[in-house]
Amino acid sequence: MKGHKRAFDLVVAALMLVATSPVLLVAMLAVRASSPGPALFSQIRVGHGGVLFRCHKLRTMYRGTPSLPTHEAPSQAVTAVGKTLRRAKIDELPQLWNVLRGEMSLVGPRPCLPTQTELVERRRALGVLSALPGITGLAQIRGIDMSAPRLCAETDAEYLRTASIGLDLKILLGTIYRA
Repeated sequence: MKGHKRAFDLVVAALMLVATSPVLLVAMLAVRASSPGPALFSQIRVGHGGVLFRCHKLRTMYRGTPSLPTHEAPSQAVTAVGKTLRRAKIDELPQLWNVLRGEMSLVGPRPCLPTQTELVERRRALGVLSALPGITGLAQIRGIDMSAPRLCAETDAEYLRTASIGLDLKILLGTIYRA
C-alpha cells in the first residue's frame, strides 16, 4: 500500500493546493491584517521514525504565544481570525507542502510536539512512528485529541493496522464534513 498511498498523497495534495490557493491567499491576508506577525507558522514536530521536521500552518495565535500543544494553549491566545481558520480547518492547508515534500501524508497520526513525551513514547512502543504523520487521522474524526495520549496512540495504531486508500478517503471526507 505504501507506493499507492504516496501516489495518492501526491496527486490529491497537488490538486488540493491548486484548488485551495485562492482560499489560502485570502486567509493569509486576513491573518496579516488582523494581528502583527507572519501569516505562516512553522513548528518542530515529531515525524516518521521520530525524526523532527518543520510542520507548516497558518498562524492562528498571537505572535509570542509559547509553543504548546493546542489543548494546553490559553484560549485567549487564539486570534478571532484564527478561530475561524481552525473551525474550517483552513489553518492546516500549508501542510499540503509537507505532504508534497514527503514529510507528511494526507492521513496518518497527527504530528505532535517533541515535548509530548508520553505520546511519543506510547507511539514508539506501538510502532506508530513507522508511519508518516498526517494532516488528519482516525483519532481526529473520532474526536480524540492529544490530551489523551494513550487513547490517541492506540487509535493511531488501530489506523495503521487497518489502513487502506478506502479508509483514507473516509477519514478525509469525515474531516471535511466535520469542519
